[in-house]
Amino acid sequence: MDTQVIEVAYALDTFYFLVSGALVMWMAAGFTMLEAGLVRTKSTVEILTKNIALYSTACIMYMLIGYNIMYGDGISSFIPSFMPILSGADNTAAEVIASDGDIYYSNLSDFFFQVVFVATAMSIVSGAVAERMKLWAFLAFCVVLTGFIYPFQGYWSWGEGWLDDFGYLDYAGSGIVHMTGAVAALAGVILLGARKGKYGPDGQINAIPGANMPLATLGVLILWLGWFGFNGGSELKVSDVESANAVARVFTNTNLAAAGGVIAAIIASRLIFGKADLTMGLNGAIAGLVSITAEPLMPHPFLAMIIGMVGGVLVVLSILALDKMRLDDPAGAISAHGTAGIWGVLAVLLSNPDATFAGQIVGLVAIFAFVFVLSFIFWGLLKATIGIRVSEEDEYNGVDIAECGLEAYPEFTSGRK
Repeated sequence: MDTQVIEVAYALDTFYFLVSGALVMWMAAGFTMLEAGLVRTKSTVEILTKNIALYSTACIMYMLIGYNIMYGDGISSFIPSFMPILSGADNTAAEVIASDGDIYYSNLSDFFFQVVFVATAMSIVSGAVAERMKLWAFLAFCVVLTGFIYPFQGYWSWGEGWLDDFGYLDYAGSGIVHMTGAVAALAGVILLGARKGKYGPDGQINAIPGANMPLATLGVLILWLGWFGFNGGSELKVSDVESANAVARVFTNTNLAAAGGVIAAIIASRLIFGKADLTMGLNGAIAGLVSITAEPLMPHPFLAMIIGMVGGVLVVLSILALDKMRLDDPAGAISAHGTAGIWGVLAVLLSNPDATFAGQIVGLVAIFAFVFVLSFIFWGLLKATIGIRVSEEDEYNGVDIAECGLEAYPEFTSGRK
């Protein structure tokens, strides 16, 4: 290929990578607003602190350790090695062209795009453990998930490890990113326990409304926008007609899946509760987005909508099922990212002829088991040492004061309960 053509392709693909990464980074704002809207006022500052701190921690840990594990030359197809990809001038210089077939981009643009994915996985954990977890225990787990657990299982597939060899297909991470975050959250929720007052002694489930539905809705719309970078950027290039058309299809399918998820979740909530539940609709949008993430390119737009609608129904049923099991998830994150993530990985079979049932099932089981076991062990170690739950008094007064020493709305909390 002509050198000048390569340089133009390099510039276009690198710029596309960076813009896509910036869109995904904006999803951090979406998660922050969504979670801040779904918790009570007395937990707002702590959830804001967690989100900005987890994003920063994820960036640092993925730079120091995670990226080097996930994309280094492994000891075997199962065990990655620590290969310092991002150290040394030869590898980090912006002028260096990293080529994968006819895809051209810099290593640093690839790192920037990948690092926002690992932050997304950790953001999922934040909402599920809200209102009763110690801030520093959460951040300690963030170090482990972003530096080791996420990149280790990511190496198996995106790092060309054994799951990739086995035929597991996951275009932008329904399982690799979203189910991973949800499973890590599930392990933490099991050990953490429910918020005080959420479940009664006779099996009743008490609703604990969030403080700010406009903020939660804004958060979902920000996530919806950021998802175009999440899925669209995973095409990896845009410098030729075929890839540009592929990106357009990915954007279209991503948008329709989210729309289908919203409508299906609202209809399901109307049939089940007799009311159109906004929180279910919001989680329906996320479930639709997660459902299409494993394969946003191959489906016909109508099929993409149906995939999203199935995700929207599943998230409602999953939230109800978790409540019956007394697993308290204030944001519905385990259902929206975990249950919908499983469905998304299986939905690849509906449109991608290269996907196999065995490959998708083995990928799901392997990722689920690995992430759950390691997360449960580390959450358990934290619980046995520094503790993971605030005191009952601190939970009643609010984790904002207990963990952060200030309130989000000091003028309006005199009647806090």
